[in-house]
Amino acid sequence: QLPDQQKMNESPLSWFRGVYLPPTLHPLNKTLVKGDKWKDIDSTQEKRRSFLHDFCKKHNSRKKLQTHLVHLVSRIYVEDRHKVLYCEVPKAGCSNWKRVLMVLNGLATSAHNISHDDVHYGKHLRKLDSYDLKEIYTRLNLYTKFIFVRDPMERLVSAFRDKFEHPNSYYHPVFGKAIIKKYRHNADEEALKTGSGVKFKEFIQYLLDSHRPVGMDIHWEQITKLCYPCLINYDFVGKFETLEEDANYFLQLVGAPANLKFPKFKDRHSSDERTSAEVVRQYLKELSNEERQLTYNFYYLDYLMFNYTIP
Repeated sequence: QLPDQQKMNESPLSWFRGVYLPPTLHPLNKTLVKGDKWKDIDSTQEKRRSFLHDFCKKHNSRKKLQTHLVHLVSRIYVEDRHKVLYCEVPKAGCSNWKRVLMVLNGLATSAHNISHDDVHYGKHLRKLDSYDLKEIYTRLNLYTKFIFVRDPMERLVSAFRDKFEHPNSYYHPVFGKAIIKKYRHNADEEALKTGSGVKFKEFIQYLLDSHRPVGMDIHWEQITKLCYPCLINYDFVGKFETLEEDANYFLQLVGAPANLKFPKFKDRHSSDERTSAEVVRQYLKELSNEERQLTYNFYYLDYLMFNYTIP
């Protein structure tokens, strides 16, 4: 709530100035980048930025102004020392990005000794929606905003494998039980009791159901609904497929300490094969052609917006 005097002085939409497209595409400040080795990565980055900006300019509609600013920024992490905002996309390197933000913020000396639980449940990093409107607005306008994305099908399969193929004290009882109960005919008592053993096909039935027995989750929510890339003007678009080089280039851009490199380690289930295009193909074989098409349709905007090839 704005103080009454402030309300009288400003129209409500003035809080959204500079946040909504079509804003200008600000040039990246590259004064801190050293050496020629980043030239190709920089060129790719400029193409991605332009592509996203042009896409949004073409498809953006004014009615989206109804969305409240605080809701738009609820997935964005703040690092004040280097003036960066990171929109978290689960299954696209987010655990290691949060480790890096903790190091940048002086909360840890190395990304390598921060545990998974510390990253996700430690409450060390502030989110942008915890600030008042004026502070949100200032940071959106002055800080370098970045996002890392991933091929939608790879991200989806990676989320399924992580949450349903390993013991999980939250996803099995909350999502697994509801999914098995609704989509598995003649489910046995053990499955109904534990929620373990959800099949990929059952998970997709849940995903595509307009009357889902349990709500959406950030691990498989569309990126367009997590980070609102056509309403918030991201300065840097990284991709999981080129994670290391993109991340280390970004760290150069924002003046991170020279010894800070993006961690290479896999956060959990490190012995598992990474979710690749080939792994995804094996999972998609379990679906009918119609289910595959509907799943692509579900992530259609993510495919288009970040220039991924629709399978």
